[in-house]
Amino acid sequence: MKKYSPLPQFLPRLLPLLAILAVFVATPYFSATGALAGGKAHKVAIHVDENDKMRMNMALNNAQNLNKYYQAKGEKVDIEIVAYGPGLHMLRADTAPVKSRIAAMSLEMDNIQFSACGNTHKKMSKKKKVTLVSEATLVPSGVIRLMELQEKGRSYIRP
Repeated sequence: MKKYSPLPQFLPRLLPLLAILAVFVATPYFSATGALAGGKAHKVAIHVDENDKMRMNMALNNAQNLNKYYQAKGEKVDIEIVAYGPGLHMLRADTAPVKSRIAAMSLEMDNIQFSACGNTHKKMSKKKKVTLVSEATLVPSGVIRLMELQEKGRSYIRP
């Protein structure tokens, strides 16, 4: 008596071929590191909240190192530096100890953004009008900006 099989006879021989086909179809979408290929960028938020030239330079070094590393791998990285509290001095036109470096990096890197806390800016402007460097974008709140960036999947760095 012939045994009944719920699978057609050719299916067990077809399964290994389907598995190989699946690997070939999926491979172009993933790089060797596991990150999605095809233009997906790494995203990072760098936090600056101290009026300390060394800390500001460390944040800028982190940004340059990230950019260099991923550029060498042929991958993209989007970098946003968020300054608030005493760290806003990093982006003030009158007190920024790293102003020329920010200007140079903005020209060299099209993937970097500098965000200045609107709350801190308003508070500092009560004493004297505060002008930001031209590379800075005013956001309503630095803390909220960092939170929202993390909620959108950005990695967080605090040098």
